[in-house]
Amino acid sequence: MKFPIVAVAASVLSTAGLVAGDPHVIQVRAEDLQVRKHGGHSFKISQIFNQKYQHKVKGKGIRDVAKVYTKFNMKFPDHLREALVRVFGDLGVKIPGNLQALNDGSFSAGSQGEVDATPVQFDVQYLAPVQIGSPPQTVMMNFDTGSSDLWVFSSETPAKQRNGQKIYNMTQSTTAELVDGHVWRISYGDGSSSSGNVYTDKVSIGGVEVDKQAVEIATDVSDSFTNDAASSGLVGLAFDSINQVKPRKQKTFFGNAIDDLAMPLFSANLNKAEPGNYNFGFLDQEEFVGPISFVDVNATRGFWEFEASGYTLPASNFTEFNNKTGVFQSLTHTAIADTGTTLLMLPQPIVEDYYGQVAKARSDNAYGGYVFPCNADLPDLILHIGSYKARLTGDLIKYAPADTDDFATAKWCYGGLQSAQGFPFSIYGDIFFKAQFVVFQGGVIDKDDWSKGAKLGFAAKPGTQLPQETETPAVPDVLPINNATSPVGSGHRRTGGGSCRARVK
Repeated sequence: MKFPIVAVAASVLSTAGLVAGDPHVIQVRAEDLQVRKHGGHSFKISQIFNQKYQHKVKGKGIRDVAKVYTKFNMKFPDHLREALVRVFGDLGVKIPGNLQALNDGSFSAGSQGEVDATPVQFDVQYLAPVQIGSPPQTVMMNFDTGSSDLWVFSSETPAKQRNGQKIYNMTQSTTAELVDGHVWRISYGDGSSSSGNVYTDKVSIGGVEVDKQAVEIATDVSDSFTNDAASSGLVGLAFDSINQVKPRKQKTFFGNAIDDLAMPLFSANLNKAEPGNYNFGFLDQEEFVGPISFVDVNATRGFWEFEASGYTLPASNFTEFNNKTGVFQSLTHTAIADTGTTLLMLPQPIVEDYYGQVAKARSDNAYGGYVFPCNADLPDLILHIGSYKARLTGDLIKYAPADTDDFATAKWCYGGLQSAQGFPFSIYGDIFFKAQFVVFQGGVIDKDDWSKGAKLGFAAKPGTQLPQETETPAVPDVLPINNATSPVGSGHRRTGGGSCRARVK
């Protein structure tokens, strides 16, 4: 089926003309996307506030930067290590690893034995319910598009490594089966790790079941995981290629469920200061405005990787000496979309230019990153992904108190935008997701059918859309999309088949 769509080719750019390396963007109206599998499943899974989340812990900003370094196995730069040591001292927490490892900038569990990791490293504010086994056992887990393992605290996790987490007990499930000879281990740059055995069992999320999903049960975890008492593990939603099971990698929940979904996709709708949701197999048109801008994903490294084009700073800040504002700045960079990273990590020039708009903002080694006066009025930031422009409002960048444990008493605040210098890619984490509706489409690429294969889709959330006069003019096009639309309910539109909403009491 062919239909007209609102399309913007990469050669049509708003401010700066053609930029080499820009991703090809196709804008598609949600009502024009079609169900791939009639009768297929779709469901909404709502996040739940973590009642044990620690709001007031000094050094949250630097700890979350450290989490990014550890997650992607990156060497800690000197200033970050030194700042972490100060935070550990303030918190009365043992310094990770031995001093030699700390001075070398690398933490290794190796011959040094178990290494204490960054305190409350995996303390997450919102979780989602997942049912495992027969009869189902409900555990609270974190959805992570930057990893590919479904791992969980289990009855085989030593009691001393548990801290009130709900556990999965394989012996109480009639459908649990050990995968002989298979083990898993996830190691992080600060020496923390989790490891264990592998079972298959029935896993249900939002009422959609996968009968033989690989469930990686933890037989050993470090303190960093133990510290988060509410979270029982992770549901990895990146690509199967980076699954950590050996000798044979296992498929993710999305990888197993995709063929049974009404549409081969899921969406992330995260919010500031309130729970968000993930939708599988359909698009809820109340969660975004305007068309969805799709770009191809490069899954070579196993992440939801894409190319971004540059940025624009608000025109209201334009001065004789600050002539970059209001003008598109070309800076092509590779990025990944990662719901498991709380921060927005961008190329150093973008970060420098952004904080250059904020009086007294600075990169401060004592705090391990960029800080600014807490009473500052932060400007918006527009990120360009090809012809698509994603607006991030300034209030999202005010991330955490830096010099105390509470915004009410802090003079300096830590920025949710930090530098990705030294990383192999930028990381569009939760700061970005709180401003933008993001669609993750799976599948195998077909060179003869653009609509198939891995893609990311971006759309503005209500209240974050750009003024109409700044939008890029649409260019008519015709493109076959193998994907369909269904109005559901009075005045409520959604794309996809019937849905199953998870109910949590």
